[in-house]
Amino acid sequence: MSRRLLPVISFVFILGMVLSACQPAAKPYECTDPIGCVDVPAGSPIKIGYALVVSGPNETLGVDSRNGIEIAITDKGKVLGHDVQLVGEDEGCSAEVGQSAGTKLAADTSIVGVIGTSCSSAARVAIPLLSQAGFVIVSPSNTAPDLTEAGNPNNFPGYLRTAHNDNIQGAAAAKFAWESLGIKKAATIHDGSLYADKLQAVFAEEFKKLGGEVTAQEAVDPNQTDMGPVLTRIAAGAPEFIYFPIFLPAGGFIIRQAKETAGLENTYLMGADGLFSPDVVEAAGESVEGFMVSSPDFTVFGDTYANQFVPAYKTKYGKEPISIFHAHAYDAFMIIVAAIEKVAVQDPDGTLHIGRQALRDAVYATKDFQGLTGNLTCTPTGDCADPKIAVYEYHIDTYPPEKIWP
Repeated sequence: MSRRLLPVISFVFILGMVLSACQPAAKPYECTDPIGCVDVPAGSPIKIGYALVVSGPNETLGVDSRNGIEIAITDKGKVLGHDVQLVGEDEGCSAEVGQSAGTKLAADTSIVGVIGTSCSSAARVAIPLLSQAGFVIVSPSNTAPDLTEAGNPNNFPGYLRTAHNDNIQGAAAAKFAWESLGIKKAATIHDGSLYADKLQAVFAEEFKKLGGEVTAQEAVDPNQTDMGPVLTRIAAGAPEFIYFPIFLPAGGFIIRQAKETAGLENTYLMGADGLFSPDVVEAAGESVEGFMVSSPDFTVFGDTYANQFVPAYKTKYGKEPISIFHAHAYDAFMIIVAAIEKVAVQDPDGTLHIGRQALRDAVYATKDFQGLTGNLTCTPTGDCADPKIAVYEYHIDTYPPEKIWP
């Protein structure tokens, strides 16, 4: 190299160093999101919350959903270089416990989004709190129609669900009773919960549209054990079919005591997804034989569900899925994560900034998302499901129940 070039090279190098030093430092991220941002420091996990029923007589519903989330976390791995931390609260499948769960989660401003609730009765009180906190909330199992009904006071910003709408489930149950069983007269029972009351109402309305007669629409207390008076009143109308989309323990008492009520010995008994649980077999004993439930159709979930998810579930938890919304919870997590990946701003050191409204908008914009439960597209009011309903029949000492329709 010519010695005459060395000073030139040195000058260019020094000039470059000076210019670099004079460059303004990168401006720190400034949040302009209208409802705020979540900052996830470098090396820290992205925090996802859950509000699910994980104790009490209906715990299999929420535990099963939590299991689905945990499998999704494993399958996904890191998100934009960050681990995912799952934190949660028991919503008790009730308004009282649901409000407590919502209050605790809403107070944690480091949470990006929440998966829940399990039960529509808990949603009514928890969702307003979580929505006000700016969270995106995706439920795997709320099915009450009013939660996603445009203009309804129970439809809150940021709330969506991967579960079916009971407008669909109620109509499917009525169609099954009318067309498959040939039923002309039916009765319903609800337990005062948002879920049960709405679902029996949809069933009754659809059954009457088909030409059927609804002989009674009764109610029981969730903690009631003596169903005799209610069942005797129902028997007076001589229904061929009773639809009671409620929960345990009340559901178990109805199954047992209906068989012992004069005039109902041979009446068809049918619940819904709230009674799709191994605990029903124990609660109803031998009376469980022939008891039916309407619920999502697992047989149409596809190869990924059957050949990958279910084996992973059995390996991790040592048993088959214990309830019915595990795959819906898996999809809820994956939809939230896909939205995070779309909207997060990442600093050079790995810090993430996630706009809360931007995240909500991205989840609402979900279209043709290939989930375990089908091809998911979200409506402006939060219905994201690709719903397909089946009917299952229980047999003594056997779980899960057998699919019998369609």
